[in-house]
Parts: sequence; structure tokens; C-alpha cells
Amino acid sequence: MSKPSEINMTDKGSAESLWSAADVWIKKPHVANKRLCGVTETEYRDVDTAELNQVLSCLLGTNIEKTDISVFLHAYVVVEEHETAGRWCVGVRTIIPKVNKTGDCRYKEVVIKDLVGNAVTFIPFEVNGVEQVTLKSSNIYQIQLQLKPDEWKLSIHALSPEQWYSDGVAYPKLSWLHSELLPKLSRWALESKASEFKSTLSHIPVEKYGILYQQLKEKYKALVKVWPEVTDPEKFVFEDVAIATYLLVLWGEERAENGTTTKQSFVDLGCGNGLLVHILNNEGHPGKGTDIRKRKIWDMYGPGTHLEENAITPSNGFLFPTTDWLIGNHSDELTPWIPVIAARSSYSCRYFVLPCCFFDFCGKYQRRQCKKSQYKEYIDFITDVSTVCGFHTEEDCLRIPSTKRVCIIGKGRRYSEAEEPMVEEQRSDYIRRREALFTSSGVSMNVNQFGNRGPHNDNEQNISTPANDWVNGFQPREKTEAVRNCSALPRDFVDAVVLRVAKALLSLTERNIESSDCRDAWNTGGSLLISEVVNLLDRSTLQTLKRECGGLQTLLKNNHQVFRVQGGRVFIRDWRTHTSAQSPRVTSKHKPPPSGALKTRLCWFHTHHSHGCPLSSEDCAFAHGATDLRPSTKPTKI
Repeated sequence: MSKPSEINMTDKGSAESLWSAADVWIKKPHVANKRLCGVTETEYRDVDTAELNQVLSCLLGTNIEKTDISVFLHAYVVVEEHETAGRWCVGVRTIIPKVNKTGDCRYKEVVIKDLVGNAVTFIPFEVNGVEQVTLKSSNIYQIQLQLKPDEWKLSIHALSPEQWYSDGVAYPKLSWLHSELLPKLSRWALESKASEFKSTLSHIPVEKYGILYQQLKEKYKALVKVWPEVTDPEKFVFEDVAIATYLLVLWGEERAENGTTTKQSFVDLGCGNGLLVHILNNEGHPGKGTDIRKRKIWDMYGPGTHLEENAITPSNGFLFPTTDWLIGNHSDELTPWIPVIAARSSYSCRYFVLPCCFFDFCGKYQRRQCKKSQYKEYIDFITDVSTVCGFHTEEDCLRIPSTKRVCIIGKGRRYSEAEEPMVEEQRSDYIRRREALFTSSGVSMNVNQFGNRGPHNDNEQNISTPANDWVNGFQPREKTEAVRNCSALPRDFVDAVVLRVAKALLSLTERNIESSDCRDAWNTGGSLLISEVVNLLDRSTLQTLKRECGGLQTLLKNNHQVFRVQGGRVFIRDWRTHTSAQSPRVTSKHKPPPSGALKTRLCWFHTHHSHGCPLSSEDCAFAHGATDLRPSTKPTKI
């Protein structure tokens, strides 16, 4: 048996905190092991010691009492004899790799929770295509919380460390368990609190999702190299691949439940770059996307992808009676309307929304609950809208590179079709009450406007009479996208923020530099959390930044000549550790400026740093004084 790897718990929580941390690893191992897609689990059952041995012998096809496993289960725990009743809880999990290179082989683990000894043991085994079981005794390990009066320790023990097998996926290295998993378990135990949201992919089979996601990722990854938009290609391509995967699996399960092979139709309202529509069309689903503004990439998709440039106004002119599903993927001002549009389109229409920005029916959503996060409050609001509209409403969490990843699904109705008039009256009353909240609170509503092309129905009939509008004050987003990445802020405003933050960072290490024996030392400054930088700025400055995408962090990243933002912290950039245009002696993640952009801007450090610029004028890409400035010869973008 191994010498245990231990970590001291800096704060004492409770024994329950171990199980909170262990449950993350049991139910969501992909959170730590990025090469896994997830797991499926059997139901856990409580057993006594005798029953435990019987269960293990049956599962693993061997007499457990005659192996080292039985000894290992009790090796590190001292328990009184009378405490064995109700001590064990046992279940099985199937591990799902992102990429399964072993064909029919399934990776499984018996998970044994020692509720008295505060330990959980993992016994891996494999099952091949003919249900032949192979016990992987070399990789049995245990996580334990040791409760002592003076200190608490979290530890990992391995049964046979010298025989440990690793494939880097289902069987990570033992050193990884010690150096990566153990600190994560400690942090999860100390931070243990119930999540506001459900676990990821709770309404679809994880294994099907994992397989299909890898297939689609491989199929559409080439788009990253030709992405013509200014947005991050990897984020948007793989995020939409993940959303498409979720919908395709969800719809596949729905077809299986209904006993049909006809693929569902859809309309994506506010489709943006149109990639989700492109993937769903390519995978055989009839449908279209519509957005107020055409994107450059639309022309790259080809005739098989159906996209329309159109302003959508919630009204009788925008109903989709022949459509199976409505989609709202970061649909902004349309988000609360999508359940309403789906409900009014037809009794059989369903919807999927992934909320991002917070909008009510006729303006920005106003917070009313201080005990919830703003995001959770808004998700609850959209769920409330869905319930009022009469849907059976489900909430799930997607696996996408975004902090806003909770989706809401309206699949079926909670009422009979004959009750539609009564439910419609409830919907209308609810919308009127929400509209009245804006009027009574003094919040100005948007002025209703149509886009260049008037509202229309499925038969392309133009309908633009005000009587068809469902609410006063709704306005589609502007056709021309506003620049909100801090680049249009006044130069004086940006310079003031940069100087304030830089001085604060430099002041953290000024005394160390002054007391240093090395008089030539250059002050590199300290670091601050983004949240700490916020406290340096006055309210009006923060309000201005709040209106920009990314706010303060975006402004700091834009000024990369001065700052380096990494891991939620802000640092002064030291150009001695970055490549200059003339002296590529040091590597850097940042590309050197084009030759046409050299010396076209003043060097901030030469002007503002008490020690000047750490580089000589010859090595610095920025101008050391007005006489060093050059006109830009960089080609203008067309």
C-alpha cells in the first residue's frame, strides 16, 4: 500500500464538506480531468459489511474477502464494531472519455462511500463487448478526510502505487491525483455550497453527446482558420458546435420518444453569425435563422444554409405555425418573447433559449431580488415567463466556454389544447403587468420601430399595423452595431484610468526599490485583482465602463503597452521580457507591431514611469518623445 499523499485543511468545515467535494469528482470528473466527457451512474444503495462483500464479488466476478481490496477498505480508518451498521453506500459509475480509442471497452468504477470513516474508494474495472469483466486492481485508490482535534487532513491512498497504470484519460497518472486532484478536492471542500443551477447535460445522454460533439468538432473545425468576423473564432465556433450537439441529441431523443424519424424544423431568432443554423441545416434539420444585421460569414455558408436579414418585432406578423422549435441563442431583447412567440405560434411549437444579456419585454431587466445573483434571478424570470405561457419547463447547463451557459427548454404544454383561450388570457395579463412595472417605476421604455423590411408571417405577408404589436415600447437592436469595446471612449478618459491604475501598481513596490542596494533596479510594480482595481475608481468612471463590453478589464487589455492581465490580476508589463520589433531576442505571446506601426505612438513608460522605459530608444517599438514619432505607413483596412 502507498504512503498517502496529504494536504492540510486550512479551515475546518464539516464531514459533509468531504462529500460535497467527493461528489464533484464522482459525478463531474470532467471538471478536473479535461479528457473526460462525463460519467453515468447507477443508483447508490446502503449496505452493511457483509452485503458490501457480496455486491463487490458479484460485480467484479471474484471473492473480495480473499483479496487485498477488503483489507484496503479498512486500512486507514479506525471504526468501532458497533459503527458498521449503515456504514457503506455503494454504486457504479461509467467513465466516458471525450475520445474513446478502445472500441467496445467500457471503463467503470465501483464507488464505495464509507459514511463512518469519511472515505470514498474507487475500484476500476473494464467491461468488453461480450460483458467480460476485467478488474484493474493496480488502480484502486481512496480519498479520505482525517478528522483530528488539532488538524484536519485530506489524503489520497493507492493500493498498489508501484503497479499503477496510466493511459492519461480514464486512468490518469498517480502523480496527477496527488498534485492536481487533491488540491482541487481541498478547495471544493472548503468552498462547498449548493450550486444555483443544475449539473451540466442533465436532460440528455452524456455518452451520445460526447461522441457527437467530437464528430462535429472535427467536421467544422476548419471554420476557425477562415473566420472573417472580429470575434474570437475558437470561442464562437466551438461554442456553437456544442450548442448544436446539445440540440441534435435532444431532438434525437424526442424523435425516439415519439416514434418518428422526421427531423424537427426550427427558426433561430437573432441568429447572429448564423453558424448554429449552418450546422443544424447541414445535419439535416429544415430551418432558417433571422437577424437584424447580416454578417460577413453568411456568404461563406452556401445555399444550403438559410439566413434572413430582418428586424423581428413581437407581433401577430411574427408567428411560426409550421415550425417545431424556436431557438434563442444569446437573443438579447427577444429572449423573454421567445416562449410567448412559441406558445402563440401553435400548440405543438417548442423552444430553446440560452439567455445572455438581461432584457424584459420592453426594456432592460430591472433587478428585484438581492438574495440571488443577477444571472439566477434572470433565469428564474424567463422560467416564470415559460410557466405562464403554459410550457413544461426544463433548465439545463451546457458545456460551452461561457459564464452564461444555462439554457431553458419548453417542450410540452401543461394544459389541453381546448384550454388555449384561457391560458392566452393569462399570458396577456402577465405581459401587461410587466409593462406596467416599467411605467410605475419611471423607467423609460424603448420607442417601437420596425426595420427596413416590415414584420411578416410564414406566408411572407407584410403586416405593419400597430394593432398587431403585443406591447408598447419594444425596439429591435440597432441595425448598425455600436462599438462598445472601450475603443471609442474619450482619450482623456482612458489616459486618466490608465495612469490611476498604473500608479497604484507601481506604489506597491516603490519602497522595496528604494531600499534596494541596486540603484539601477527598474520598478516592475505589484499586482492587483480586477476587483481591487475597481475600488480605485470613482462611481461615474465605473458607470461609463459598465456600458462597454467587458468594462474595466477590456480597457486594461486594450492598453497592453502598459498592462498585462492574467488570471484575473493586473500587472505592469515589463517589455524586457517581450520581443521588440528590432530585437527579437526574447519570446512573447504578443505579435510584434507591424513595421508600419513602429514609433507611431508615444512610449507610456518613457513619459510616466519614474525610471523611464526599461528599453533603449532603439529597442522600444514606441516613440521616446515627440521627436522620435513617425507617421504610420500601416495599410488602411478596407
